[in-house]
Amino acid sequence: MAMRTRLLLMLLSAPLLVMMLLFFLSIRQDAQVRENALASRMVTAAELVAPALSDALSRQATPAVERSVQQLLDINEVRGLRLQDNRGEVLLSRGQRLGNVALPPTSASQVVKSSDHWQVQVPLPTSAYDSSLPRWLIVSVDTASLTLGTYQRLIVAALIGLVLGMVLFLMAYQLSRHLVRPFHEANQTLQRLAKGDYHHRMTPQAPREADRLASGINTLAEHMQHAQEDMHRHIEQTTQDLQESMETIEIKNIELDLAHRRALEANRIKTEFLANMSHEIRTPLNGIIGFCQLLSRSRLDNRQQEWLEHVHKASDSLLSLINDILDFSKIEAGKMELEALDLDILDLVDEVLGLQAPEAHQKRLQLLGLVYDDVPANLQGDPLRIKQVLTNLVHNAIKFTEHGEVIVRVMVEEYQTSQVILKVSVSDTGIGLDPESRERLFKAFSQASISDSRQYGGTGLGLLICRQLVEQMGGTIDVDSQLGKGTTFAFTLPLRARSFEERKPELSLQGAPIALYETHAPTCHALEHLLECWGATVLQLDTPAANPEQTPALLLAGLQNDELDGEALKNWQACLDGIDCPAVLLVNANSLELPNLRLPQGGEILTRPLSRAALAATIKRLLVPHEAAEVRHSNAPSRSLRIMVVDDTVSNRLLVKELLTDLGLEPLLAASGEEALAVAQSEPVDLVLMDIRLPGIDGVATAHALRRLGGSWRHCPIIAVTAHALEEERKRLLQQGMHDVLIKPIDGHALARLLSQHLNQPLQLPIHTLDTLPDVPEASLESELPIVDMGLGISLAGGHVKLAEDTLDRLLESLDQSEADLRDAWETQDTERFLDIVHGLNGACRYCGVPQLALVAETLETRLRTRGLPQVGPLLGELFDAMDRLRTWQSVCPAHASSTTNAQANSSSSLNDK
Repeated sequence: MAMRTRLLLMLLSAPLLVMMLLFFLSIRQDAQVRENALASRMVTAAELVAPALSDALSRQATPAVERSVQQLLDINEVRGLRLQDNRGEVLLSRGQRLGNVALPPTSASQVVKSSDHWQVQVPLPTSAYDSSLPRWLIVSVDTASLTLGTYQRLIVAALIGLVLGMVLFLMAYQLSRHLVRPFHEANQTLQRLAKGDYHHRMTPQAPREADRLASGINTLAEHMQHAQEDMHRHIEQTTQDLQESMETIEIKNIELDLAHRRALEANRIKTEFLANMSHEIRTPLNGIIGFCQLLSRSRLDNRQQEWLEHVHKASDSLLSLINDILDFSKIEAGKMELEALDLDILDLVDEVLGLQAPEAHQKRLQLLGLVYDDVPANLQGDPLRIKQVLTNLVHNAIKFTEHGEVIVRVMVEEYQTSQVILKVSVSDTGIGLDPESRERLFKAFSQASISDSRQYGGTGLGLLICRQLVEQMGGTIDVDSQLGKGTTFAFTLPLRARSFEERKPELSLQGAPIALYETHAPTCHALEHLLECWGATVLQLDTPAANPEQTPALLLAGLQNDELDGEALKNWQACLDGIDCPAVLLVNANSLELPNLRLPQGGEILTRPLSRAALAATIKRLLVPHEAAEVRHSNAPSRSLRIMVVDDTVSNRLLVKELLTDLGLEPLLAASGEEALAVAQSEPVDLVLMDIRLPGIDGVATAHALRRLGGSWRHCPIIAVTAHALEEERKRLLQQGMHDVLIKPIDGHALARLLSQHLNQPLQLPIHTLDTLPDVPEASLESELPIVDMGLGISLAGGHVKLAEDTLDRLLESLDQSEADLRDAWETQDTERFLDIVHGLNGACRYCGVPQLALVAETLETRLRTRGLPQVGPLLGELFDAMDRLRTWQSVCPAHASSTTNAQANSSSSLNDK
């Protein structure tokens, strides 16, 4: 509220309030006086009339009574009267009718007041001659005159107050203008000062207080004027200094920007260098690993075998280091991308344990995978990265465990709307960790202790990569360990679930009695639970030779590490000779170290860790022998499914055709993209196996052309088939519309799993047992790397001997043309044509038992893709030499196609470079 308003209110309100209070008191006092006067007058009038009225009533003189009553009615304020006795009986009533009124307890006169009228009650005097009851005179008095008088005085007081208020307002207005003027002028002056006008000054005012205010404001204006001048000087100086600083900062920014660009360029060069070097190192390293695998099949003494194992182990360690460094570089650059593919966590665990089994066998460790029943089978995630994390954790567990066990457990931690959160733990009985070691466990280039890197090897990147991969997948990883008692790594894994149904049992044994002997408690519980889920009646044995209550249909027994030789092995043989059922023996050793035990009633000796699928297939083969022969018919889909195979290599098409026929599917073959389009327009197709490197229209362009046909082709699954398993290539193919990627050489079981997934049909290849395959002599043990290995060729051909021979014949027939085309493309430096020829040769070698040529062709294609045509010159000479050795082998063994000369072929495959 403004000061002027408050001053006006204060000058007006105080006098008006006092005046109104005085008026109110005077009016109230006047009303009280008039009220008392009226009451006294009415009582006096009634008392004066009362004696006469009483006497007239006693004499019953009616005229006298009427006169007395009329005297009272003639009074202006009287509206009516009534005579009544103490019992309430009305003797006389005139004028306004009165209501019943309670009489006073005493005989004194009184006035009963209400809001609009009064009642004057006067007792009538009685004489000694009157024997009637006491009587009362009640007079009704109208008080409107009192109210009217009060209103008149209020109106007069209001008029006087209005006039007085106007006078006070004019006086207060003039006084406020006089008092507020200096403040208004001061306000204007301050506003001008606020706007920067420091030259304006206030004029002196008459009141002393106003003069002091004006003087203070003028002093403030002078001070602000001086301050402004000083500020301008400082601003000019500061601006000059700031401009110089800005020039310096700009120079520094330019230098920093140049340094940042150099750092980015250096980081890019580093990343490219790491990628190129990793691929470049992997190429000869894959060759070294391949040579080691082939050398392991040769006849070597114990010392040489030990050297070879060290070379193989060193190669695997080097490959692991390269992968770790490359993954760390990708994660650090934020370029690690995750995929969402269909997966089965049980298959992943079995695959990881199978790959880590050789090292566990060397240490005689128990390696076990436990996937709980409530874990769904149909999940989506990145199987490659999940397998990488599992592999790293299992490898570390084996590496730091000298005796005992390594167990992988997978269980459901939480179900959500469209996904399931799995908890995966890897526990061991190794050296354990102290609290200080656990704190630095997930840091880059660090291990539990300094001596660990010297004793166990490694870069210290594995666990860091695991943690970052798990966190990128939306989970968390933790470790629980006690020094000397073992370690448990556990991580959560959110995966999208197609359904939450439990895994269906692989077998239905319908109560078949199976005897179980296993001394390792976790393995025993797992096998017992699995057999019960399959519907078997489990007969626990305390000793292998124990006689169960029920005759078993199968013996499932586990041999421990100390039972693989000596007297224990003889006892096992005696036990096996005494049983009347097939036996499945589980041995904690690799395939080359299996004990020499006879199984009189049939059965198999399997290595641990044993996958669930392999155990189911073995039991099914032993307990239901006719089912293996009927797999093809029992797994045949309800309708004939057509699979189109698009591949420019004849051997590839023939192999896939045989595999598809074994699966009960109808193959449609196409040698090019154009031929595939022609087939697609005339034949209905349920799935396409598309080779990527095709002459003319490549596989990706053919897939896009098939999609443009519309109809069912918009959703038809198209599977890319390629010989290169680089992760970048796989991602590129998936981004370009492929449903999945199949890596050459095509494995029949992998093909069956992939087709089952995309066709939603249970498919399984018929099992080629030892008695169904032909006798194929082993490769020569004198050669380090066979030129021709027919056993390997038959295995690559899915057990089809005729197909293996046909693919080898086609490869031999195409050698001359392939060499001529390669030389011509090299001379013209036609990279695309050269890559097509090498790719075709590599694909043909993948399905033939020609290890030497296959290894050189694979190495040459990898080098060509990673480093370009100019860098493959030395390898090209090696490729021609391998082709010459194959021709020499052909000339020495011209009749290799017959089963009789197969032995000759393999024995002659030891030819080396000449």
